[in-house]
Amino acid sequence: MTRPAFPEPLDHLPLRGRGDAVALVLKDRVLDFAELENWTGRLAAWLSARASAEGWGKGARVASWAGKGLLTCLMPLAAPRAGLVHVPINPVLKAAQVRHILSDSGARLMIANTGRLAALDEDDVPDACAVIDEKLAAEQAQGCDPIRPSAADTDALAAILYTSGSTGKPKGVMLSHANMWLGAESVAEYLGISPDDRVLAVLPLAFDYGQNQMLSTWYGGGAVVPIDYLLPREVVKAVEKHRITTLAAVPPLWVQLLEQDWPEAAVAPLLRLTNTGGALGEALVRRLRAQFPDARLFAMYGLTEAFRSAYLDPALIDSHPTSFGKAVPHVEIMVVNDEGQPAGPGEEGELVHAGPFVAQGYWQDPARTQQRFRPAPEWSEYGGTAVWSGDRVVRDGQGLLYFVGRRDAMIKVLGQRVSPQEIEDAAAATGLVAECVALGLPDERLGQSVHLIARAAAGGDPEPTEALVSALRRELPAYMVPQAVHWRSELPRGATGKLDRALLKRGLEDAR
Repeated sequence: MTRPAFPEPLDHLPLRGRGDAVALVLKDRVLDFAELENWTGRLAAWLSARASAEGWGKGARVASWAGKGLLTCLMPLAAPRAGLVHVPINPVLKAAQVRHILSDSGARLMIANTGRLAALDEDDVPDACAVIDEKLAAEQAQGCDPIRPSAADTDALAAILYTSGSTGKPKGVMLSHANMWLGAESVAEYLGISPDDRVLAVLPLAFDYGQNQMLSTWYGGGAVVPIDYLLPREVVKAVEKHRITTLAAVPPLWVQLLEQDWPEAAVAPLLRLTNTGGALGEALVRRLRAQFPDARLFAMYGLTEAFRSAYLDPALIDSHPTSFGKAVPHVEIMVVNDEGQPAGPGEEGELVHAGPFVAQGYWQDPARTQQRFRPAPEWSEYGGTAVWSGDRVVRDGQGLLYFVGRRDAMIKVLGQRVSPQEIEDAAAATGLVAECVALGLPDERLGQSVHLIARAAAGGDPEPTEALVSALRRELPAYMVPQAVHWRSELPRGATGKLDRALLKRGLEDAR
């Protein structure tokens, strides 16, 4: 397996773009690559001066908690240039989650906007953590002389990204300069990002792929257009206004976007669509291909602990709509069966990821680090530490990968292991359901019973239980057909826009 060339420090990314080419399109200003580099240097100088004055020391953590403005876009580059570690906090998180992240990371500074700071109580911010409004920080940074790109060790810690915390308190994933640089290089390469591209940054910058979208675009010399939106139609308007060529979303957002009216002026510029945060399923793939027939659709798989793992060549999406393809550049993917051996074609196993994207573990959590970050199987070409994902997958005779489900989310009915994804895909294929989640609840007779929580497709019966169950009985074995269907007008979403399965399951358990 070809190993990647030695990466550069992360903060060198602005130097890759043509100086006068547009790099960042904000609400109040547009920066070319020369200005992006200049502003990165100024913010790094301000951070460095503050660290020196307050005695933080190299590797101190600095957090940002605000919408997609100038500083939140620059902090991933400026903090590492100053020898510090960036901790992005999703702006939709509430005080309790922010308090945990600040305390757990030991952040010495948090840059936020005035409204968010006003929502915090005094005990929400640790005594050792200073806070500053983003506008004041920008004013102070603007008066600094920019410092030059760093000569940082590329194995040094550059960022801590906190997971959504759907299964407990958020965990901080430690990412080095090399992790993030090579991730940007890999994605820019397989997407084919060029200086002509305009990428709409819809996903949160505290989400691994949300941040990588920005970094990979700059690696390829393209322009990033960040957007904070309240309604899906705002995304459509932004695509049309900025003539966006690349749009990324998670499956629940794709569902919402497909419910909007898309004028031809918004559809025509799109060259590529990229999916993350869960499997699309065949029904959603078909709808996306119908709405955007000329855009290349990239189905992808990744996890915060190792960023991107695999993608499907868009030329195969129509013939293999449920696959997420093969390993991305710089990555080795293994499928390990329950005996610890390589799984054969069609045999289910755990996805194990090796290579230079593997993170440095969970911040200050050696126990959970040892559970997820373990030695690669002896037959691994990369070797070293691998991420054992917990996700169950199969690989076909062509080497294409298919998602089965998370080990801890599988439903056990009458001794049979049931994939929630298979039930959800079948429900979506009926056309009666816009989006849904399949869950297992304890059942004395069955072991677990299948429950489906769903939002009905627009324009039809808001609770088509009988028609849905009848259709599923024709497509699924009896033990996979839901015992109950629970209809909702809206399904809750987590901080990254994915459906909140844990919250939905708690709601069903509390109602029993």
